[in-house]
Amino acid sequence: MSLKIAFQMDPIGPIDINADSTFRIAEEAQARGHSLFYYTPDRLAFDQGRVTARGWPLTVQRVKGDHFTLGEEQTVDLSDFDVVWLRQDPPFDMGYITTTHILDMVHPETLVVNDPFWVRNYPEKLLVLNFPELTPPTMIARDLDTLRAFREEHGDVILKPLYGNGGAGVFKLAHADSNLASLHELFSGINREPLIMQKYLPAVSKGDKRVILVNGEPVGAINRVPAAGETRSNMHVGGRPEKVALTDRDREICAKIGPLLREKGQIFVGIDVIGDWLTEINVTSPTGIQELERFDGTNVAEKIWQAIEAKRAV
Repeated sequence: MSLKIAFQMDPIGPIDINADSTFRIAEEAQARGHSLFYYTPDRLAFDQGRVTARGWPLTVQRVKGDHFTLGEEQTVDLSDFDVVWLRQDPPFDMGYITTTHILDMVHPETLVVNDPFWVRNYPEKLLVLNFPELTPPTMIARDLDTLRAFREEHGDVILKPLYGNGGAGVFKLAHADSNLASLHELFSGINREPLIMQKYLPAVSKGDKRVILVNGEPVGAINRVPAAGETRSNMHVGGRPEKVALTDRDREICAKIGPLLREKGQIFVGIDVIGDWLTEINVTSPTGIQELERFDGTNVAEKIWQAIEAKRAV
């Protein structure tokens, strides 16, 4: 089976080929005989009933500083492709949301991964609200007094933007910390979105586990340990990846959320688990493939393509 694959992603030039999950997915696709096309989200368009993208045929290679070659620039009709990957990074703003609406127009005849309708309706910090028995105490609110009452009840908390990513804007507030009002004022000046507040989990000092699921099934995990003096464990802000095994609790969490992910076309998902608690379900542009492959020797990208190829074969 040879498929025509389009990648909607951020600029390919600056990526780290030893860490970027999109690069690894493209590399595996190429090895399997699929043809690749690349464009950035700003080059996606709806044009008189057609969904088009202006980009380039793509070839990748694992050579630092020389990791991609582009063919001649062209405008393509995405309905002519077998698969489109929705892989630009958040922020999950109106620009991002608009791309999901446009890609909806070619899906599922062209398989969009992950399903853009449910990416739009199940962003990372909201999908977990469907599973309160798996998560730490959580509040989504904009009203300052409401947030104060939650902290008064639960003590130390984590405060972060509802649609942020990569650890940006994440604050730990101790019960006696007097900065909540100032942070609320800061965030309110940036946008009109609510904030998310969660009970602080001391187990984060031992790591924030990223569990990768393919078509609803766990394939492995990495542990991300915060740098000294940090609460955040995201690798973007210095978190250290470590080899880790799936626990019975991890498998229990995956068993409860997996059927929904599978039903909603979320083929490649990364969940975050701190201690025994699920904190996020990442469906927009999850990462961690390359680290997991190095630690476990599991070809995660192969499993992802096997799931996609099975869907295309139907």
